[in-house]
Amino acid sequence: MPVTFLTLPTLTTLNLLTNEIGDVGAQYLANALRNNHILTTLNLFRNHIGHVGAQHLADALQNNKTLTTLNLSDNDIGDVGAQHLADALQHNKTLTELNLWDNQIEAVGAQHLADALRNNKTLTILNLQFNEIRAIGAQHLADALQNNKTLTTLNLSFNEIEDVGAQHLANALQNNKTLTGLYLRLSKIGSVGAQHLADALRKNKEQAFGLELMSIFVN
Repeated sequence: MPVTFLTLPTLTTLNLLTNEIGDVGAQYLANALRNNHILTTLNLFRNHIGHVGAQHLADALQNNKTLTTLNLSDNDIGDVGAQHLADALQHNKTLTELNLWDNQIEAVGAQHLADALRNNKTLTILNLQFNEIRAIGAQHLADALQNNKTLTTLNLSFNEIEDVGAQHLANALQNNKTLTGLYLRLSKIGSVGAQHLADALRKNKEQAFGLELMSIFVN
């Protein structure tokens, strides 16, 4: 079944939030994206897309050269779907914003995404709030942030990273020079974790002016 509206010469934004697209519909969209050279924003919020649908979309991202924003929040791609998207990020050179809010992604999925961040040169916004990456997942992402030079916003709210995860992120912040927004709302961070983050900001403030604009939201 062809997705004919993706051939429209002026369509740059496609908003399909809260539908029943599923994995099969995601495959149709992915097939269309392979040949589309205009669409820049695709919103698939809450569409019952699992890891199979994520794989189809990820395969399309390997070749697509125009899409800059992909919203897959409130689906069910899990760690396997996150891995497929991470593989795509290793090759994609246009996507700047990826929203994976509430997708049952755990530490393994976070590790795959972290591996992608080590090599990706275009992604600036990654939203992983309401997942289950916990402290181990935060550690993987923090390790990637040590070398990443493009990500400006990372949202890990509602992920229960606790003080240990906060410490890993704090260590990364001492060296990272590009992140300007780190969101950690309701992540079970206590006074110890907050102290690590505060110390990191003080140290980094002396090294990089850009971090004066950083916003960290904790409990």
